[in-house]
Amino acid sequence: MKHTPLRTCLVTREKLPKEQLLRVVKTKDATITFDPTGKMNGRGAYIKKDIDVIKKAQQKKILSRHFETNIPVEFYDLLEERCHD
Repeated sequence: MKHTPLRTCLVTREKLPKEQLLRVVKTKDATITFDPTGKMNGRGAYIKKDIDVIKKAQQKKILSRHFETNIPVEFYDLLEERCHD
């Protein structure tokens, strides 16, 4: 059986396989971006593919604190769209 690497959701602290998570990256030029490949350079964080978890991250400003920068509302909308992919 192949080992599945687990990653921790920044919001729920659950350890989950990568397929159940969305990866967000802060690049060298301080841009916050969604990483569909899981291979982009920069500081990464994982969030569970769950609308409620994304809304909680937005309300509690969890990503903003983690990356030490302001995250626009449109970015959370993008993450919510990716939950349905």
